[in-house]
Amino acid sequence: MQIDKNKIILITLLFLSISGFSQVREPLNNPAEWSQKTEPFRIAGNLYYVGTYDLASYLIATDKGNILINTGLASSLPIIKENIKTLGFNYKSIKIILLTQAHFDHTGAIAAVKKETKAKVYVDKNDADVLESGGKSDYAFGASGMTFEPVIPDFLLKDKDKIKLGKTTITMLHHPGHTKGSCSFILNTSDKDKNYRVLIANMPSIIVDKKFREVSSYKNIQEDYAKTFASMKRLDFDLWLASHASQFDLHKKRKPGDPYNPKVFMDKDLFFENLQSLENSFLYKIKTDSNKPSKND
Repeated sequence: MQIDKNKIILITLLFLSISGFSQVREPLNNPAEWSQKTEPFRIAGNLYYVGTYDLASYLIATDKGNILINTGLASSLPIIKENIKTLGFNYKSIKIILLTQAHFDHTGAIAAVKKETKAKVYVDKNDADVLESGGKSDYAFGASGMTFEPVIPDFLLKDKDKIKLGKTTITMLHHPGHTKGSCSFILNTSDKDKNYRVLIANMPSIIVDKKFREVSSYKNIQEDYAKTFASMKRLDFDLWLASHASQFDLHKKRKPGDPYNPKVFMDKDLFFENLQSLENSFLYKIKTDSNKPSKND
């Protein structure tokens, strides 16, 4: 669904005149791995890793331009640019920007990339308001104010919507809980030897300490998590990746200088083990929440 251009103009003027980008304050004391450089490489077919050591960013190259998924922190931009150049691609050829979740560690550089490349931003419709507010409307971290530069998305996506560029088609999967519009992506890619169905997963980790029923700005958070776990258990894929390199053991599976080898990302057992561990934490939280008195009791 395309955004009304009048809305874009009005909201942009609102942020410029009232909020001001000078108010952006990215949280401090982040893990060093988030800002650490790492070698970019070809994952499979036309899919490449261009992020930092732990904040995963993916470049999908097509004959009609390229797609970037996630931009890391604001300070990640020079690393992403250098990685794209190292792989032999033109940074300005990015036509579409996607994100797996609207948190500052994945959206920090989106505004800059959009401005510099003129790329269109596609976002799960349930994270649009957080993206537009620079994180201020996020149910978990909104109290911190603007944690990234606000962006007005060009297109809003719903579950199973398809994003097409050149010969590549990406399906968005609505996997809420971590944020209201957290999502994963499925795409098919191939090399001269094989075709691959690739999952880029947003793992549903829990980020609130308060009881689910006390999260007043996200009334259906518990229900969303439950639906996401059920949905992700049914996924079918050959290779899998995630929003953070540590979530899929990237640096255990691949060392700098290793040759092209998509097979190292075929560890489906690890995906389902990690998913089950997160669900166990979710179920434990529900159980302990029921045993703790409410702040209103």
